[in-house]
Amino acid sequence: MDNPRDRVLNTASLLFHQQGYNSTGINQIISEAKVAKASFYQHFKSKDDLCIAFLTSRHAFWFSELRAYTQDSASHKQSILTAFDFIISMNQKEDFRGCSFLNILSELSKKQDAILSVIQSHKNDLRKFLTEILGEGLLAAHIYLLFESAIIESQLFRSNELVLKSKEIVNHII
Repeated sequence: MDNPRDRVLNTASLLFHQQGYNSTGINQIISEAKVAKASFYQHFKSKDDLCIAFLTSRHAFWFSELRAYTQDSASHKQSILTAFDFIISMNQKEDFRGCSFLNILSELSKKQDAILSVIQSHKNDLRKFLTEILGEGLLAAHIYLLFESAIIESQLFRSNELVLKSKEIVNHII
């Protein structure tokens, strides 16, 4: 059985996905994770701290999966095309969950700068990932925007159609 901290993180991940960040309360997380309130607060000072831990964990998982998915690509172009296949794979595994970071971003208040900073860091790391493959410049920015919009549109329409169209566009412009 997972330790209390892991149970809280796993439960929060599921509930944030199913209900949204703001609609998920600490008491529900504590109850469904089967931990004591004192145990929750031993690991997380607040719901925002839990959110930061969740996003940090999600970031590590997501990039690990993306890198594993693209590592055997024979060329830079193939790496980028495979990254779009990664979106399709994640959509299938997670039932078109979309981007955890953007899902939470849409619920933040102006006072939640620490969470915003984690989200911005994740997106900057994605931009760096693409820039490492494509180099600095407009092409990397263009691919980043296509990648992000493919994630959002696939979530919105619960379909990989626009991911595949984005991949086709990328195939033509690289």
